[in-house]
Amino acid sequence: MTGPLLKIEKLEASYGHVAALKGVDIEVNAGEIVTLIGANGAGKSTLMMSIFGYPRAQAGRILYDGHDITRVPAHEIAKLRIAQVPEGRRIFSRMTVLENLQMGATVGEPTHFPKDIARVFKLFPRLQERINQRGGTLSGGEQQMLAIGRALMARPRLLLLDEPSLGLAPLLVKQIFRAIRELNERDKLTVFLVEQNAFHALKLAHRGYVMVNGAITLSGPARELLERDEVKSAYLEGGRPAA
Repeated sequence: MTGPLLKIEKLEASYGHVAALKGVDIEVNAGEIVTLIGANGAGKSTLMMSIFGYPRAQAGRILYDGHDITRVPAHEIAKLRIAQVPEGRRIFSRMTVLENLQMGATVGEPTHFPKDIARVFKLFPRLQERINQRGGTLSGGEQQMLAIGRALMARPRLLLLDEPSLGLAPLLVKQIFRAIRELNERDKLTVFLVEQNAFHALKLAHRGYVMVNGAITLSGPARELLERDEVKSAYLEGGRPAA
């Protein structure tokens, strides 16, 4: 492959007459963690969902591994080894931990299942302890672990994470972000992360983008964005979380 693993070009999308994405350009190279930060309602989750076709792009293109997937149906995109952990986790609450992980493995090879589930349990030992427990009875942090684990069962090359820290206690946020870093460093997993917690996201990522009202206003190396005055004032004032 030459060029970025994921490339979003001049993407526009709307909900009815309301423009949600306004000519968005983003690149995610293989092996990178790239984060998209911005205030609530900026359009971050809309961009994430548009990769899987909802909402459909009205203009622009989405390229994955050099191929245009802008109009590819969502179920076909899942077969391309792109996995998404949606905002709010959306696990199958009446299914057990094991059954949720089995659902994540449906697009993969059955022979890989034992190895893949062992990988998930090594990353999140708590899930192995809860293997026969219904997803809906897990804590918020455990549900986020399960949502990530379910996505990993598809053996993705690209993992899309939408607000993984949402509603979690600081210690659990650290644990989740530590797992993301491990997946990237150990397994070379490419990660595109949408996150409202700008401090943690920029500390984790290699590069970052800032979205305001559906448009990209800043981009660059994550560490440099952390030091930008406009990023500090908009997203980091009021006390930084402990590193």
